Formats: sequence, structure tokens, C-alpha cells
Amino acid sequence: MKTYNVAILGATGAVGQEMIKLLLERQFPIHELHLLASAKSAGKIIEIQGKKYTVEETTDDSFNNIDIVLGAAENNVAKRFIPKAVEAGAIVIDNSSAYRLDPNIPLIIPEVNPEAVKTHKGIIANPNCATIIALVALAPLHQYAKAMRMIVSTYQAVSGAGINGIKELDQQIDDIKNKKDVEIKTFQHQIAYNLIPQIGDFNEEGYSSEEIKMQNEGRKIMNHPDLCVNCTCVRVPIYRSHSESIFVEFEKEITVEKAKELLKNAKGVQLVDDPKHNRYPMPLDTTNQDDVYVGRIRKDMSNHPNALSFWCCGDQVRKGAATNAVQIAELVIQSL
Repeated sequence: MKTYNVAILGATGAVGQEMIKLLLERQFPIHELHLLASAKSAGKIIEIQGKKYTVEETTDDSFNNIDIVLGAAENNVAKRFIPKAVEAGAIVIDNSSAYRLDPNIPLIIPEVNPEAVKTHKGIIANPNCATIIALVALAPLHQYAKAMRMIVSTYQAVSGAGINGIKELDQQIDDIKNKKDVEIKTFQHQIAYNLIPQIGDFNEEGYSSEEIKMQNEGRKIMNHPDLCVNCTCVRVPIYRSHSESIFVEFEKEITVEKAKELLKNAKGVQLVDDPKHNRYPMPLDTTNQDDVYVGRIRKDMSNHPNALSFWCCGDQVRKGAATNAVQIAELVIQSL
């Protein structure tokens, strides 16, 4: 079997660490693995399956002889180094938002548009976590009945803000327990025992940057420029896994029974829909899982003839970021 030299850009962050875990878990054919990060992290030793790796400072020369780069760095780092990686001959799968809406760069969810991998010119973008979770659930229904309009509410875990989000929730819970003043650094307000209806900055119309992503990215991924999405994104005091309430109007009729049949047989989906026995998707169940769980499928009670509502959950660190990127890398090597 052919093996590949792989580099992870941003290897010490939450997504970078998960990428390392998944490459090994999925037995990706690695010849050499290079862990790249900032000068601050350079020299750090990470032990993986008994083998020690030294974190390297990212420089313009870090990508010589690298075949595949998995990007888990922030936008400014991605824009700084990804062009250098492509110049050096690497194929980059980037998890930042830097290239997602570039018309010349494919934006891929392997369960939805795997064929787009053939169009890359050195860079492939990984979609936003909430977009991935929603579209994995929606795709089989869209293929059958064509989604036209979505109303989405997301309930997003603190780990979506990285390691600092988890630390802040832990610290605030501890401070409240010990009757100390709560310190706020990562989020706009106290997140412990609270909900914050803001993820990203607001535009002039009052929508946050996270809320705009689902429509823009969904249109590109599904090659559906007429898709309309109204989204409200909420940060919740959950450690891991995002949840989403989704209402969809379709072009043609789709029954609840047909939707369940389609989802039961869909790749990357687990149908968990047994309300009589209190079975439905929950963040705890999807944590450390790669599938998106879907349930609570209902006809629209306001009597739109072609509309359904459903609830889904997915681990945003895995399927919403690291797993999706590694799956794209698997598509890449299959196409070489």
C-alpha cells in the first residue's frame, strides 16, 4: 500500500489533536507525520501510540516533501501558510473559513458531494461544523424531495470555541460553586448555566457570522443557489456535540415514513426516533461518534403540505471538523 507524508497545521489545538487521533483510528496510510504549530508550541512532545513526536514551528519550508496537509489553524495562519503548502506540491484540506466560499475551491462533505474532490487545484475546504451536521441529515431528504427553505436553530457546545471554551465553562462552574466572581474571556457573557444567542459578530441585518454560513455553504455544497436558510445560532453550556432543530420546506411531498426510510439507509446517519420510549438524539450520545443522529421527525403542524421538522445532533469536533477532513483526505488518495 502506498503511504503518504502528512502534516497537521495547528496540531496542538482541539481539532488538530482530534485529527491525529482519527488518522490513527482510521488507519490512514502514513509514512511520516509532522505536527506543525506556533513557535510557542515548538518543541512540545506528543506521544501517539507509544511513538513520540516533536511539535515543529510552522515556517515557509515546513511543507517540503509533504503530500497532504490537514489544516486546523485559524484564518490568518491558514492564509499565511496554505499557499506555501500548495506551492510545495501538497494537497491541503483546510478546516478554517478562509477558503470556503472561494468559487475555485471545492467545499466538501463526503456523504453529500464526494465528486467535488475531482475539481480541486491543491486546496479543499472543510465546511462549518453546524453546516456539516445539518447537511448530513438533510442530504438524503433533499435528494428525494429537494429542499427549498430551511429554518434552523442550533444549540452549539462550548468546545466549538476550542479548548478555551471548555476551560471557561469549567472555571465558571467552579467559581459559582465557590461563590467567586465569574471571569469572562472567551464568550460575550457568562456561559455557565446560561445560553448566549450569539456566535460571531453581527451584520447590519442582525445576523451573526455563524448564522450566515449555513445558507452560503449549503448552497455551494448542494449546488443549490436557490436554497433559503434562516438560522439562529445559540451557544449552550454543553461540553461537546452540537444539536439542531431544523424545519424544511421541500419542492415535492415527503412523508414522515419516507423520511425515516431514507435516513435509516443513509451514510453517516443514525436514525434515533422512538418517542414512545423517549428515544431521540442527544449530545451525550453523539459525543466521540462520527455519525449524525436524527430523530423527532414530524409533519409541519402549520399545514405546509411539503414540510418536515426534525432534530439532529453531531460531534462537532469529530464529524463537524476532524472526521470530515480525514474522510476528504481518504477521498483524495483514492483519486490519485
